Amino acid sequence: MVPLSAQRARALPLSLESHLGAVASLPQSIPNTVIPAAGPLPAGADGEDVLGALVALLRDDLESCNRTIVTHMDSPVALIPQLAAHIVAAGGKRLRPLLTLASARMCGYQGGLRHVHLAACVEFIHTATLLHDDVVDESALRRGLASANAVFGNKASVLVGDFLFARAFVLMVADGSLKVLDILSRAAATIAEGEVLQLVTQHDLATPEARYLDVIRGKTAALFAAACQVGAVVAERPLAEEAALAEYGMNIGIAFQLVDDALDYAADEAKLGKTVGDDFREGKITLPVLVAYAAGDADERAFWQRTVEDSEQTEEDLAHAMDLMARHDAIRVTLDRAANSAAEAKASLSVFPDSPIKTCLLGVADYTVSRAR
Repeated sequence: MVPLSAQRARALPLSLESHLGAVASLPQSIPNTVIPAAGPLPAGADGEDVLGALVALLRDDLESCNRTIVTHMDSPVALIPQLAAHIVAAGGKRLRPLLTLASARMCGYQGGLRHVHLAACVEFIHTATLLHDDVVDESALRRGLASANAVFGNKASVLVGDFLFARAFVLMVADGSLKVLDILSRAAATIAEGEVLQLVTQHDLATPEARYLDVIRGKTAALFAAACQVGAVVAERPLAEEAALAEYGMNIGIAFQLVDDALDYAADEAKLGKTVGDDFREGKITLPVLVAYAAGDADERAFWQRTVEDSEQTEEDLAHAMDLMARHDAIRVTLDRAANSAAEAKASLSVFPDSPIKTCLLGVADYTVSRAR
């Protein structure tokens, strides 16, 4: 696809006001399931039930967060809100900002809107990384729609990503807490380090699993951890509770990325919202590849070396890669690792008393492993 032309850009609305309804209504697409005051989730509850329950508990906070996002994405430079609205209106479950809001409320925060503004900050950091990642990966789809770089071009996507990072720092500074600034700015730097580490391990089948885990901790899990930890900070909770929420978020993020890496080889493309096999085509070193390569015979290893290390691929190679993963249970191994991380996330919440929000956060850990995308 070609970048957005100047004529098409002028035809788009000059502010985000026309997108306010779409942005604010996103949580409404999740069923408003009500859960018990405490205890286990209802039998048969799935991920949408869990997220719906959490949204129902945090509806006012989430709506305020959406309004904050819309306000801070606006700019007199028309292309900025146009492009930003494109990726925001594409959907997403607002999981990271939801975790900030939930963590703060579970910790008893009642002091105003700090948690709302920091949740918006977390979403800006996440959205900025999505814009940059799609450029780096040359992705054509994002959540089933054309990616921003496919519509607007790489240069605009990178620059608007930079704008959103800057907006995130504006919100951090406005919060006034050096501790919050330290947590979120370190997370932003760690995300970049994780992405660079992924870049330098690309095509390298000698990458140890420990290095792969370093990649996913950096590029994905660090922001989940920070999103949860700042909830405890604004509530002025003890360091032990901060650490528990950071550990919860870190393990949720690890599980989330492990499932993503499995889905790239095992998902229904229409449900996944992006092209299946992108990681394979890009030579990304993920756990399913490492497991299948380690368990393979000489011929199988030669296949992985040709396709992943040397980037010599045919149209039939992705299907063969999936067959090899099935032969060695690589997807099951990856999902089992994700389930272990989710279990560790749940265990970290043991320091908090039972509450409706804690029940939902326990359910989010299970949803992270069972989700379709």
